[in-house]
Amino acid sequence: MKRSKGERMFSVFNYIFLVLLAFITLYPFAYVLFASFSDPVKIMSVKGALFWPVGFSLSAYKKVFSNSSIYIGYGNTIFYVVVGTMVNIVATATAAYVLSRKNLMLKRFFTLMFIFTMYFNGGLIPSYLLMNNLKLVNTRMGLILPVAVSTYNLLIMITGFQGISSALEESARIDGANNLTILTRIILPLAKPTIMVIMLYYAVGHWNAYFRAMIYIRDSDKMPLQLFLRDILTRSQLGAMSGDGSIEDVGTTIKYATILVSTVPILCIYPLIQKHFVQGVMIGAVKE
Repeated sequence: MKRSKGERMFSVFNYIFLVLLAFITLYPFAYVLFASFSDPVKIMSVKGALFWPVGFSLSAYKKVFSNSSIYIGYGNTIFYVVVGTMVNIVATATAAYVLSRKNLMLKRFFTLMFIFTMYFNGGLIPSYLLMNNLKLVNTRMGLILPVAVSTYNLLIMITGFQGISSALEESARIDGANNLTILTRIILPLAKPTIMVIMLYYAVGHWNAYFRAMIYIRDSDKMPLQLFLRDILTRSQLGAMSGDGSIEDVGTTIKYATILVSTVPILCIYPLIQKHFVQGVMIGAVKE
């Protein structure tokens, strides 16, 4: 079909708008990338936009990676992301399966108990006392078990499970399948897009988490990457204020280097699950 002049103008407007939107979205990241590879002295004189590195330099990254503790932080963070996400998915999927069953007694009561935790909590001091009584302070499990289930992610997964035809479950029960078999062999494979999206949410949460580690972790060999990067950034700022020239020179670019070091690895996960992401986040958005 031949498109009308109005339709062509509308398409051109859409393309221009989307290009501008993409530029606005990507430019902050590009600015951080260019600034991190710039000369620390020259970048101080740059005002306004930055579209390429100013005097290419790796001094900021040398400062970041010269700290051997950062590799310990990477190892700890990978542990928290992998083990923590596995615990999250198992706990959330189990709870979502139970709460998505139509014949569950007190289903509304249990669901409201989960939702209650989204709006109310005991506060920092009671939480610390509870963690201490459970012997979870200064342990790796102390950063994983208290956040095993996110109510928001649980509600998304419940909606995803409810969208699966109940006839499949009834057919499996006729063949002698129990709840564990139904969950692992029917529900989870069919809810793969939802599982992948929830897994991404949990993984990003564990990767970026630093406040819980700052409160509960004392030993440096258990600290995640974010705490080590925060320490590097803090020391660079203190060095700049105290007049330490070796640190002051890279005080600006080191901020951008730490941002890239802490974000690029987790960004690499997105392309791996991109095909599931759109379908997963739209679960429950349309009701038949």
